[in-house]
Amino acid sequence: MSLFKSLILGLSLLAPLAAKPNIVIILVDDMGYGDPACFNPESRIATPHIDSLSRDGMKFTDAHAPGPLCHMSRYGLLTGRYPFRTDVTKWPRQPLIDEGQMTIASLAKSRSYTTAMVGKWHLGFRENGYDKPLPGGPVDCGFDSYFGIRASTDIPPYFYIRDNKAVQPPSGHIEGELSEDWHRIQGRMRRAGGISPDMNLDDVLPKFTAEAEKIITNHDQANPLLLYLAYPAPHTPWLPSDEFLGKSKVSLYGDFVMMVDAQIGRILKTLKSTEMDKDTLVIFTSDNGPCWFDKDVKKFNHDSQGGLRGMKGDAWEAGHRMPFIVRWPGQVKAGTTSKQLVCFTDFLATFAEIMETKLPDQAGPDSFSFLPSLREESSPRDTFVMRAGSARAMMTIREGDWKLLTQLGSGGFSQPKHLKPKPGGPTGQLYHLSKDPGETTNLYQKHPEIVARLLKRLDEVKASPHRHLK
Repeated sequence: MSLFKSLILGLSLLAPLAAKPNIVIILVDDMGYGDPACFNPESRIATPHIDSLSRDGMKFTDAHAPGPLCHMSRYGLLTGRYPFRTDVTKWPRQPLIDEGQMTIASLAKSRSYTTAMVGKWHLGFRENGYDKPLPGGPVDCGFDSYFGIRASTDIPPYFYIRDNKAVQPPSGHIEGELSEDWHRIQGRMRRAGGISPDMNLDDVLPKFTAEAEKIITNHDQANPLLLYLAYPAPHTPWLPSDEFLGKSKVSLYGDFVMMVDAQIGRILKTLKSTEMDKDTLVIFTSDNGPCWFDKDVKKFNHDSQGGLRGMKGDAWEAGHRMPFIVRWPGQVKAGTTSKQLVCFTDFLATFAEIMETKLPDQAGPDSFSFLPSLREESSPRDTFVMRAGSARAMMTIREGDWKLLTQLGSGGFSQPKHLKPKPGGPTGQLYHLSKDPGETTNLYQKHPEIVARLLKRLDEVKASPHRHLK
């Protein structure tokens, strides 16, 4: 980009949209709202590179994963469709994304983008042995190239995938591991199973970073780039390298978060060294809430949830309210904060507007563009609907400050997961989030008219694609 063009872009927020900007999505795994210092000034984990994105871009304080678990979240992000609209449980053997279903990658590809994915997929392949092609994955969903892993680094079999084939089949075996000083879903936890000869779990993060760096460095800038970089961390197993071991004030978890932040720093440095940074929209977020308990908050004086209730899997806020940052030089004012309600399903409609095209009627039914918010204007989303992680019958709906849960309990990992209503007691949960962000006071019985209104709206969204509701 010329110096003149750079100056013009930087002069005003009202500058025209950059013609087909590069887009880099950095999705981390199981990082809490309260982990990055830019979202929680009392965080005891250093995250300088994530913080730099906030300093140079816009921080969203009311952004939500479309589901509080890995596969649910990723499905909504790619398709613009709430994950409750499909059977997400089939991912271990079948693809969650239907053949021909529009994704952010197929949209971008139709607009002459080069599309690449690196990292954790977790949306299923049509599996018929790991010595055979794996249909239904990223390269069948709009990505020109893919290098990554089937699911998490604690879910076997463990092996790398290049495009639609295993680099090496998981012919070996690795034993399971637990950390005695952590809960069974924390620490170095991994499950026993098959592993390929070329897979070392400690090397996965830097390997993905190197792959993403190579894609950026070798990119032909004649066409814009869409890169989706999905790190499988700080999800278990927590495996900080020697460089970060013992460097945080939050033990193994904090060390691993610092390592993740450093990987992000490498990506940002590569964008700058290739002079792509000024033409690139960078989005950073996490797929769902952390695995962090009340006892951990007390022990380490670190609140991974940032004052929110619950954890990964939960319908409570910490399960799905995510750190979310957009950096876009010349288009997004640096150091700004938005309170706009956003869901990952909104990526598709946002990218379509940026690319100056319209979505087909059946694409992205739950997607609303947040491009106006990037210019500090109102965006169209006013409602958010989600299914809990461990209770298929428990639904959540947000409308304005009001949040309704159709059952009692967390619906996820936190105890109690489910509570039976007491005679004469509430059958669900209602919270006013601006007055009670910690969801401490259930107003379900105090405001039956609000409960009724939200239940009606929930039924409407469930019955009809939300984007097309009048």
